[in-house]
Amino acid sequence: MLEKAADAVKTAVSKILKGLLPAFLAVGLVALTACGGGGQEGSSPAGSGSGSGPSAKVKLQLKWVPQAQFAGYFVAKEKGFYKDEGLDVEILPGGPDIVPEQQVANGAADIGVDWVASLLAHQEQGLPLVEIAQIYQKSGLILISKKTSGINSPADLKGKKVGNWMGGNEFELLALFDKYHLDPKKDLQFIKQGFTMDQFLTGQLDAASAMTYNEYNVVLEQGVSPGDLNIINMNKEGVAMLEDNLFANKNWLSSNKDVAVKFVRASVKGWKYAIDHPDEAVDIVMKSVEQGSTTRDHQLKMMQEVAKLVLPQGMDPSKIGTIDDQQFKQTADIALKFGVIHKPADLSTAYTKEVIDAALK
Repeated sequence: MLEKAADAVKTAVSKILKGLLPAFLAVGLVALTACGGGGQEGSSPAGSGSGSGPSAKVKLQLKWVPQAQFAGYFVAKEKGFYKDEGLDVEILPGGPDIVPEQQVANGAADIGVDWVASLLAHQEQGLPLVEIAQIYQKSGLILISKKTSGINSPADLKGKKVGNWMGGNEFELLALFDKYHLDPKKDLQFIKQGFTMDQFLTGQLDAASAMTYNEYNVVLEQGVSPGDLNIINMNKEGVAMLEDNLFANKNWLSSNKDVAVKFVRASVKGWKYAIDHPDEAVDIVMKSVEQGSTTRDHQLKMMQEVAKLVLPQGMDPSKIGTIDDQQFKQTADIALKFGVIHKPADLSTAYTKEVIDAALK
């Protein structure tokens, strides 16, 4: 009896194990698939562009906090332009302690937005970065003064108190002073300007730096009439430096060129849409703006002014994002003359037109 019982138990256990074996094998295969080699969704690095997953991840590092200055990217994300290209784009806000070039160089972001002078300086330091598109075609930097100050031309800056934020924002003004043979240490008082326009409004500065899309409107919002102001425009004076551009890590770009092309193409589409639909673009931007930090009206004015930099009067909309050789060289020359960089920039490696040309086809 005991032997028969033992045989029965063995038979039952054997049947149970045979029934469980396929399940164990299936679980094992799933585990191996999930943990195994490359090409699996979740194992590819962000922005790898391997095509194995439903979308390629791209991280965009902004120069500053979310505002209409970057409207095209927020629009491209909101309207699904990135998604249509098979991209999953994360927009990373900037700030006073964030250097986009460093973020892109160390892999925290794939593509960055910053001024060209800053990019040139970081390239000279050895960071493997290259510009792939020039979004702002004109400089937004101006000098504003009250007509009562008597500054009717740059030559009239002599003996005046002129402000700038410094920290890399002053080089267009230095080029302006140089053009008019003004020594900023002897012929005028070149003063560090705060990030509000209080110094200008209270008369501590005769002329203040302002971006057409930001500080200029701050002054107007304080009740100053445009008719009471004189403006010195860096573009008209021939000392403008290129500003917001898109750049990438060369190492990332070498294996993700198709992803970069798709990103730029969708971004340009976003900028075109934002320019044509400024109200909607601002509504989209406001969703990412820190509550209480700005107003919709201010952002709408910013959007209207930014549009003039991205698509200047007379420019073909199909050329948005293109890189102008002469303007880039002018920026590099000013950067060299005033110590932003210490040797001539190698323009053959500082930027590439391959990505923007492919994106605009």
